[in-house]
Amino acid sequence: MLNIGVIGCGAIGRDHIRRLHDLVPGCQVVACADYFEEAARKTAAQYEGLRAYPSGEELIAAPEVQAVLIASSDPSHAGYVLECLKHGKFVFCEKPLAQNAADCEKIIEAELAQGKRLVQVGFMRRYDRGYAEMKRIIDSGELGAPLMIHACHRNVSQPDGFQTEMGVSNVAIHELDICRWLLSDEYANGQVLKVRQSACSTKGYDNPQIVLLETQSGARIDVEVQVADAYGYDIQCQVVCEKGTVNLPDPYAVVKRANATRSFPILTDWKDRFIEAYDIELTEWVKSLAAGGPTGPSAWDGYAACVAADALNRSRGTGQFLPIEMMEKPAMYK
Repeated sequence: MLNIGVIGCGAIGRDHIRRLHDLVPGCQVVACADYFEEAARKTAAQYEGLRAYPSGEELIAAPEVQAVLIASSDPSHAGYVLECLKHGKFVFCEKPLAQNAADCEKIIEAELAQGKRLVQVGFMRRYDRGYAEMKRIIDSGELGAPLMIHACHRNVSQPDGFQTEMGVSNVAIHELDICRWLLSDEYANGQVLKVRQSACSTKGYDNPQIVLLETQSGARIDVEVQVADAYGYDIQCQVVCEKGTVNLPDPYAVVKRANATRSFPILTDWKDRFIEAYDIELTEWVKSLAAGGPTGPSAWDGYAACVAADALNRSRGTGQFLPIEMMEKPAMYK
C-alpha cells in the first residue's frame, strides 16, 4: 500500500484526495498540507487516518509519506518538487512543473543526481481516450505524416489576478504538451498574436490570443486561446495528415430535439470534461510506482512545455517567430 501526501487542499487537491481515497487501488492518502492551515485541517477531518501538516516541507519530510502529489498554487510547484527530490521521494506535480524553464532545469539536474525518474507531471490529456485514439491513429501511419494541427482551448472565465502571460503558461500549457506528444516532435519556433479582443475581456488581459508553432520536422500548429468565452469549457483539436484528418471527439452527451431545435449540453467545468482522464492518470501513476517508477509525462516534458511557453510569451508584440531552444536531452528521458 503506497502512502501518499497531498500538498494543496483547493478544488483540484480535494478532488485528487477523493479520487485516491475512493477510486485508485493500491494507495492511501495519509497526509495533507496547504498554505492555509485551516483548509488542510478541514480536509483531513473528512477522512480517517489523514493527518494535516502545517507546511508542505514538513509533509515531504514525514517518514510515513512515500510519495507526494502537488496540487498547490503554480508558483510553489518547483520548490516543492525540488524538496521531494532532496528526500528521494516520488512526486506527482500538477502542471506546470515550474513557472520558467530555468527552474525546470534545476529539477532535471536534481532528478539526474538521483539516478532514476521520480517526477511525473500532470498532463492528464494523454490519458483521455479521445486523445489516446488520435495518437494511435497518427502513430499507425495509416493517414501518412501529420502536417498541421488546428486546436482551441476555451474557458468560461478566469479568477481575479489572471494575466495575459498565463493564457500561454497556465492555460495553453496543455496544448503545448499534447501537440508535441501527438506529433512525437519537438518545437523549433513560435509566436503568440493578439487579435481583435472579445467584449468579454474586461479584466485587463488579452483575450483571445493565437499561438503559432513550427516543429523541427516542419509541421505547423495553431491554437486559439480564449480564456473568457462566456459559453462553456470547449477543447477542440484536429490533426491534418497527408491522407486524411483525425479529430478529437466532443464529450459524450445526449442530443435533445424539442421546439424545432436539436441541441446537446456543453460542459463548463474542466474537471468534468477530463474526469475519466484524471482517474486513469492517477491509477496508472500509483501502479507504475509499485512497479518501480513513474512512466507518465516526465520532468523533461514539463521542461519542454515551459521552454515553449517562455519563448511564446517573449514573442508577444514583436511580430516575429522566436526560436524554442532546449538543452540536450539526457539519456534518462529518451
